[in-house]
Amino acid sequence: MKVSRQVVGGTLTTGNLTSLLSYITNIMISLMLFSMVIVMISMSFSGCRRISEVLNETPDLRNPDKPVTEVADGSIDFDHVSFAYKSGSGESVLSDINLHIKSGEMIGITGPTGCGKSTLVSLISRLYDAAEGTVSVGGIDVRKYDMTHLRDQVSVVLQKNTLFTGTILDNLRWGDENASREQCVKACQAACADEFINRLPDGIDTKITQGGTNVSGGQKQRLCIARALLKEPKVLILDDSTSAVDTATEHKIRDAFRQEIPGTTKLIISQRLSSIEDADRVASLLAEEPETDNGYVTLVNVQEAADGTLTETKEKTDKWAWRHPHNADGSVTYQNAHG
Repeated sequence: MKVSRQVVGGTLTTGNLTSLLSYITNIMISLMLFSMVIVMISMSFSGCRRISEVLNETPDLRNPDKPVTEVADGSIDFDHVSFAYKSGSGESVLSDINLHIKSGEMIGITGPTGCGKSTLVSLISRLYDAAEGTVSVGGIDVRKYDMTHLRDQVSVVLQKNTLFTGTILDNLRWGDENASREQCVKACQAACADEFINRLPDGIDTKITQGGTNVSGGQKQRLCIARALLKEPKVLILDDSTSAVDTATEHKIRDAFRQEIPGTTKLIISQRLSSIEDADRVASLLAEEPETDNGYVTLVNVQEAADGTLTETKEKTDKWAWRHPHNADGSVTYQNAHG
């Protein structure tokens, strides 16, 4: 009101009024920016504390003081292994597992959803540590290995894998960056990926889009299997990684495994019996505690399982048997898992 009178009376010119309003606006903007800086500084301190917590966090999985850097072979032993994702919760995903697998064997692992099949094989590459018991690879506890060297010798192919932008050859060399073109072609042949690669205009030099969207699910799985084979692992784990592959091609892949990598231990996780019909032995995991407490080990004949004629017996057959887990000679092979 007073300002308007001064303008009317001529004591305050329009230019002076405009300058006054500009100064006030500049002061207000500066105060607002200063308050924003204060807020950002407080947020930065909070963010720095969180980052510091992450950087200073001690991982649960650590290398021992004198780690073993060489895996002798692909033999795998689970000795009374139990595991729970939340320590002390009492909810065990795996309970008292006893598995003894020879190097070079092809083992099928089956069971209902949620029974712990993927968790079981995750203990082999030491993605988790067992809560009780020991997991051994090559006759040595996995906790004694250097984790990088151990995981280099354990290749895992998941059901859903990732391909990266680049050529097929570039993607294969993620398994071994020093692999020659001939080695990559041979790995593709073993994974039956050459069947569709040879039909492509540029062959193994064909460009792959981000995420592998220009190849089908089955083609992507075969490329990922070939990539895993290039690592020349002691243990190869296929976690339902042929679910999008037709039965005939899947059979060819398993035949190639026996011919090309006979010394590699193969663990095949699948819900389909056709995927594990060629396995040397099959481990069947249970999702619940068995009704009986005899603790029999499940070594399942695939054909009997398919026909529903599998019966509980202590008598050994030529290839398949159910064995009691507490034999006097210690010949425990498989123990049911409870989730």
